[in-house]
Amino acid sequence: MAKKGPVRVFLDSNVVLSGLLSGVGAPRIILDLFCLRLPFLVGMTGEYNIIEIERNLKKKLPAAIPVYREYLPKLHLEIIPMPPAEEVKKSLWDVSDKDIPVLVSAIKGKADYLVTGDKKDFTNLKTKGNNPFKILSPSEFVDIILPELLKEITE
Repeated sequence: MAKKGPVRVFLDSNVVLSGLLSGVGAPRIILDLFCLRLPFLVGMTGEYNIIEIERNLKKKLPAAIPVYREYLPKLHLEIIPMPPAEEVKKSLWDVSDKDIPVLVSAIKGKADYLVTGDKKDFTNLKTKGNNPFKILSPSEFVDIILPELLKEITE
């Protein structure tokens, strides 16, 4: 890959949930890649996201909680601590308040990519080129990363 060191990928809550609940599709492919512990790919999410995932599972699909708890450690995700309230309040991002901790966590984790299925809230950020990371849908990320991973493996 062009970058020195591993590619750092921050997963939004919806990507983790979609990947856990489906056996197919881009979110599942992404989670499966992290299970492989490839040395050139680092997955992460935020403590804020973990809380959101668990809240959604308890509310909508409590029977999946044991599977989630068993599967989460296999992803080897780096968990970025909850951003301090002062940092969240100072943020100048033009997004919903609930998304600011996600963005601050991705910055703290030094993400190269923020992968999210949240088209509505992140679309305007994607089109602005001044982000410290690229914001991609799960499908966009897979389309970019798989050829790079294949190149890395075969070199």
